[in-house]
Amino acid sequence: MYIVVEGPIGAGKTSLTRILAEHFGAEVNLEVVEENPFLADFYHDKDRFAFSVQVFFLLSRFKQLSRLAQGSLFSSHVVSDYMFEKDFIFASMNLRDEEFSLYQDLFEQLRPQLAAPDLIIYLRAGVSLLKERILKRGRPFERDMDPEYLVLLNERYDAFFLTHARPLLTLEADEFDFVEDPRDRDLVVQQVAEALQKAGVA
Repeated sequence: MYIVVEGPIGAGKTSLTRILAEHFGAEVNLEVVEENPFLADFYHDKDRFAFSVQVFFLLSRFKQLSRLAQGSLFSSHVVSDYMFEKDFIFASMNLRDEEFSLYQDLFEQLRPQLAAPDLIIYLRAGVSLLKERILKRGRPFERDMDPEYLVLLNERYDAFFLTHARPLLTLEADEFDFVEDPRDRDLVVQQVAEALQKAGVA
């Protein structure tokens, strides 16, 4: 069983990933963010550092998911807090012209080599909630993030999942406090279990 939790920055992906992994007895696969050496500079000068930050993420995520597929993915359950296509969503926002064309070529060469998730959980969240959680977790390079960037990111995520063909469960993060409220946590886990059953996984 391979589950992915996706959503914009601050939606609660990692928290839900850990909750589901504990419930299903699954391994946790977490996105590596802070190791990107271009990320802090990107938030100060997007035009200059966008290509560097996206290519680093693309290759880093590909290597991580490749190891996952070649190792324990097919002998145990895995819950990941990102999908490979996430990188393309950000690249479509941040790159232009020749840089985006080059990025697309790289992405299309790499994507077919990775396993497809059995279920993707899309955590939608309003900008107010995203800003609150971003400030709470305290990453210095995210502190001054432009709210308009979050608005655009939400729009791109919605557009992507509007045409997404894989088994998909959409959850409104503003309606659940699955970290602090056990009842909300149980409700979310139940919805995920039902979605897995419909997908013929569990």
